[in-house]
Amino acid sequence: MPGFKISGLTDKEKLTFSLHMSYSMIEGVLAGLIVLNEFVFVKSLLGSGYQASLLFQFATVVFILLIFFNEFLRRVRNKKRLLHRAAILTRLPLLLLFFFPRSQELLTGTSIYHLLFLAIFLIYYLANPIVFPIINLFLKNTYSHDNFGRLYGYATTGKSIVTMATTFVYGWMLDLDNFVFVYVFPVAAVLGAISIFLLAAIPYREEAIERPAQTIWQGIKQSIGDMSDILKKNAPYRHFQTGFMFYGFGFMGSYTVIILFFEFGLGLSYSSVAFYRNAYSLLSILMIPFFGKQIGRIDPRRFAAISFFSMFLYILSLALTNYFPSFVEFWGIKLYYMMIPYILFHSVFAATMALLWSIGSAYFCAPSEAGTYQSIHLGMTALRSLFAPVLGVLFYELWGFTAAFGIAMASLLTGVLIMRWSAKHFPLMKKEVLEH
Repeated sequence: MPGFKISGLTDKEKLTFSLHMSYSMIEGVLAGLIVLNEFVFVKSLLGSGYQASLLFQFATVVFILLIFFNEFLRRVRNKKRLLHRAAILTRLPLLLLFFFPRSQELLTGTSIYHLLFLAIFLIYYLANPIVFPIINLFLKNTYSHDNFGRLYGYATTGKSIVTMATTFVYGWMLDLDNFVFVYVFPVAAVLGAISIFLLAAIPYREEAIERPAQTIWQGIKQSIGDMSDILKKNAPYRHFQTGFMFYGFGFMGSYTVIILFFEFGLGLSYSSVAFYRNAYSLLSILMIPFFGKQIGRIDPRRFAAISFFSMFLYILSLALTNYFPSFVEFWGIKLYYMMIPYILFHSVFAATMALLWSIGSAYFCAPSEAGTYQSIHLGMTALRSLFAPVLGVLFYELWGFTAAFGIAMASLLTGVLIMRWSAKHFPLMKKEVLEH
């Protein structure tokens, strides 16, 4: 980007970083809006907890399509054109939100607008199974091994800054008008399409690889077999994904419960929720460059253990708010004292997971395999998202907030132990092997 210079980069890396950063900044605007989506759905649209869990679930369950898309993505020679089509088809439906009612009186019961809201964002998330593997493929084949984590960290930092600012402004606007999203998301539709077009401009040349003649279904079957073989033969990566399964259950199972806790347990306003999100986001922004360097220096499984345990601690802090509910109020914001450690531990989690989830898989393979390994990672994410969010709400309705949080914490701790055990007993190949 103009005015932002990094030494030691090739011309190709400089151009890629400029486009990557621009893409990330616009995506930061969208993330700042999306991050309040479930709270908007519960508070403004009067959606149910189970519907809110579906809204959250859509963001990851779409990755189940990678079981089929992985072979499709490998066969598509013009990936840039594919990105262009995905941008138009998945972002423009956000324009329909402009026609939503501006009153809660029309949203009671099983409102058609609840279903339409869910459908619009399901379509929005359908871009992810295409965009996310291609990001890793484009960047891993352009950035050097030493610069990969560092440059990704810088772009993530930029995205986080924009996300934080957007969340603050959007939360304030929602407190003034609970239905301001009907004006905001049509603008986001245009921005979202532009961001994917910028991503598509990253220089990438498809390698000519001879593939045996076969139907798409034969290719899908072979792709599933290839992905299965990777998990069977690459023990460190298999353990990485196993640990992530337990983390994912803890994260997804608690996410919607936390939203419900904010509304029904703590009675927070939009501004209060935005304040907490921005507080940990601000701290995470300061940490991301540091962790961006560390992820390339230490075993990604040890890095994952740090990330998982920080989430364990922030859920613990949140759960303790039920028993130590003292708070101070200022500018319409409720600051619970037990939420201060929640902010601190959440900032570590946000900084580490922003890197780990996006590029962690790339450290277990050669650059040419980065797209496939990320597809496996995203596909596993989709599998756990089929049941974890709904189960989290079910645990809350059966046994309350404390039990639901406790189950999530136990799952996270299991993930930590798996990652540390694997890193100790199954060391990774040397960096030179991974590069070639």
